[in-house]
Amino acid sequence: MSIYITVFLAMLNQIALKGSKILVALYAIELHASPFMVGMLVSTYAVFPLMLALYAGRASDRYGARLPLVLGSFGMFASLLVPALFPSLAALFVSAAMVGVSNIFFHVTTHNLVGSLGDGEARTRNFATFSLGASISGMTGPLLVGFLVDRAGYSVSYFTLAVVTVIPGAFLLFYSRFIPPRISNLEKSHSGGVRDLLVIPRLRNTLLTSGVILTGLDLFNFYMPIYGRSIGLSASMIGIIIGAQAAAGFVVRLWMPWMTRKYGEMRVLTGSLLMASISFFVFPAFHDPITLAMISFFLGLSLGCGQPLSVILTYTHSPPGRAGEALGLRVSVNKFTQIMVPLVFGSLGAAFGIYPIFLANGVFLLAGGLNNTRYEKQNEPE
Repeated sequence: MSIYITVFLAMLNQIALKGSKILVALYAIELHASPFMVGMLVSTYAVFPLMLALYAGRASDRYGARLPLVLGSFGMFASLLVPALFPSLAALFVSAAMVGVSNIFFHVTTHNLVGSLGDGEARTRNFATFSLGASISGMTGPLLVGFLVDRAGYSVSYFTLAVVTVIPGAFLLFYSRFIPPRISNLEKSHSGGVRDLLVIPRLRNTLLTSGVILTGLDLFNFYMPIYGRSIGLSASMIGIIIGAQAAAGFVVRLWMPWMTRKYGEMRVLTGSLLMASISFFVFPAFHDPITLAMISFFLGLSLGCGQPLSVILTYTHSPPGRAGEALGLRVSVNKFTQIMVPLVFGSLGAAFGIYPIFLANGVFLLAGGLNNTRYEKQNEPE
């Protein structure tokens, strides 16, 4: 039962987070922001998590999950109220920064909590269940935002997301018995710094791969609305196209345990990167919304396994008692790419248009897949 409560609360948080990322892009476009400015907004989401992710992981290891989850939930609520109450481009930047700070505690703690609720195959099943919930939130957030923007406007959309994200915190104030008093077994913990984690080859490669995957997902979610608006699509249709990616993620994650047993976690992860690169190469060649939804669905099939597998591998390859710290380091790597890549790609978009952003990200994913292929060959058993 604990895993299902955890997944449900995380779903509500992720609906608000993923919905806000689509909403901020649409709102910025409405306020006549350039692709570079949208890239700045993308980066703002990641600036503070880059600095705080390791601390959030260590806090979940040492103090338990309830407090960071409650603070993260109420922080998200306040963050999403800012654009609803003060509609402006400056408010979007303030909100993005506040969302980043608040969500990092909820995000890292939730992953650490899920990993602590079972061992071996049970842990893989728990992360698979968690990833299914993430797919549902990935479908619900964009669809909800698209519907609300077209029918009620941006302020109402932000207020609705704020209400959704405060529910987990309110629930945990009154019921938290399903959470272990301490997530990690501190008696088995190993002391050390970040360098001790980075010298573990398998963990280091997993962290790099995770950064590539999240960059692909985030760039699609932020820049697809810009592309959709440029070809005349409504907010609802943009939400449907992005939701198709999450729907495919739900489908493929049902098969994830079977695929990892048959082919191995790292091989499935590598294949997902190579397949995703194809989606980015062909996406800007089409304008028809049905075709774009099909390509988005294919992207979801390819990257749908990527996120949960990178979390599982990070947890598995981390030293005893330092899983939260390793997961925090994973987020730090992800956030670094989220800061740098949108700025670079946003400048590229400002200079050459939106199409090179999709093409360059396809190259980025292809390079990640080829690097994983090389790593697998170098580490094959004799």
